[in-house]
Amino acid sequence: MDITKRWISSFVMLCQAFTTAVSSCCLFVHALGERPGPHTLHSLCSCVSGQMELPPRPKLFDFHGVYMTNYFTDNWDNVQNFQARPNDIIIATYPKAGTTWVSYILDQLYFGQSAPESLTTLTERVPFLEMNIPLIPSGVETLDKLPTSPRLIKTHLPVQFMPRSFWEQDCRVVYVARNAKDSVVSYFHFDRMNMAQPEPGDWNNFLQRFMDGKMVFGPWYDHVTGWWEKKQTHSKIHYMFYEDMIEDMGRELDGLCSFLGLSPSEEEKERVIEGCHFDNMKNNSMTNYSTDLVMDFNISPFMRKGKVGDWKNHFTVAQSEQFDEDYQKKMNNSQLRFRSTF
Repeated sequence: MDITKRWISSFVMLCQAFTTAVSSCCLFVHALGERPGPHTLHSLCSCVSGQMELPPRPKLFDFHGVYMTNYFTDNWDNVQNFQARPNDIIIATYPKAGTTWVSYILDQLYFGQSAPESLTTLTERVPFLEMNIPLIPSGVETLDKLPTSPRLIKTHLPVQFMPRSFWEQDCRVVYVARNAKDSVVSYFHFDRMNMAQPEPGDWNNFLQRFMDGKMVFGPWYDHVTGWWEKKQTHSKIHYMFYEDMIEDMGRELDGLCSFLGLSPSEEEKERVIEGCHFDNMKNNSMTNYSTDLVMDFNISPFMRKGKVGDWKNHFTVAQSEQFDEDYQKKMNNSQLRFRSTF
């Protein structure tokens, strides 16, 4: 018994020492003014142990007909068995379609200043349902402990992968879609800087992968049309377009509030619109992911431009023509229409 007690005591002291070392390294990094990123994390780990290395980028694999990585499938049973509540609100998007933008809008509409930005990042206030990255709480764990109501829940899952309880509880869903050309450009830069994403390769190969649907969370085409078709049979899906939000945020905010049954004052709406302005969010450490250690801001910021039509700076004429031809084949039978320019 005495041996066991001494072992436990030693273990506790070791944990405390490790925590102190990590805290010291974090303070040192902060004092240097270094922006957090993978290189910072690597230095921190080396500082603590001299041996720890960042894990390699995950590999894509076919998961029930949709390309995924283990960061979104390792906790699959818990995701599928997630117990939704009737007042849960889901923010569903294909990656890089305005997820953070709409998450912040909803957070401000419901909680305003009751969730102090100076203390809590948006990723903690709007947990990522299917995320399961080692050493941090999974999305499901975070949601189970979330103190706010309604719970705001982020997901990139294609509609066929959504847990049944969301439909059984008749939850409201805000889906945001972005035109394909700007989506692939934004996704490319995101994968370059996010070490929790597969290696993107060069632009030419990435663009071909996008057209082939070999992306995390599957083809853009299936994702946007799948949710659009679900909207026809599920009245509690509010389908928004990134381009419409850029064009007239006030109008889109009114439509969103109507869907949610909210009646904010004009002053409150102005506050939300001002707060969710791209430049303000980009400079807000609680929304810009600058504290996320898997993202390398030396490569690209998480919030890059927030514009419509940036694809013109990346596509060659030949690439644009090839993309348009492929797009028509895949979207010809859908009533869904996008704008790629103004």
